[in-house]
Formats: sequence, C-alpha cells, structure tokens
Amino acid sequence: MTRCSHQNSVRSVKPKTMGCEECLAIGQSWVHLRLCRECGHVGCCDQSVGKHATAHFRSTGHPIIEGYDPPEGWGWCYVDETMIDLPDQTPQVGPIPQFY
Repeated sequence: MTRCSHQNSVRSVKPKTMGCEECLAIGQSWVHLRLCRECGHVGCCDQSVGKHATAHFRSTGHPIIEGYDPPEGWGWCYVDETMIDLPDQTPQVGPIPQFY
C-alpha cells in the first residue's frame, strides 16, 4: 500500500456510534461503514444512499477512513485517493447492526 501525505492525521479513535451516525438519525439503511480515523465519526460508504463518510470528509477535511463493519483493517485517503497502511485496527464497539 502507498503512504500518503496525510498519515500524520491518523489517530486511535473510539467510534462515536454503532452504525452510520446520519443514517441512524433518519432511519436510513446503509451498505458498509467507514470510520474517520481523525475524530471517530462513523459514516456509510459510497455504495450507500447517504454516502455519509464522503460527506463527512467534504465537510471536515478529515482525509483518512478505515473499513469498519466489522473492522476490516484497511485505510483510504480521500485526498490522495489511495489505500494506506494503518498503524492499528480499531476494535468494533458492540454489535453493529447490518442494514444491507
């Protein structure tokens, strides 16, 4: 995997919600979950109707996400559009509801 110029923004985070934060609030379903490795926001992937992980990146500029449902261990940098190595894997918090 390629190292990107945003690796320094990766933090050990605690997921804020057990599912996509925005989808849970509006009762919408999702396909896969992505975890912001800067702040712990949990959003849905771009195959989901809401595309909330990408929306979170656009509104905050937080560049790095982790595949998170269950934790998959891979990272993606939105800015550099590349897979990245993560220093650790975020443990799943409780049972994540499956909505696909």
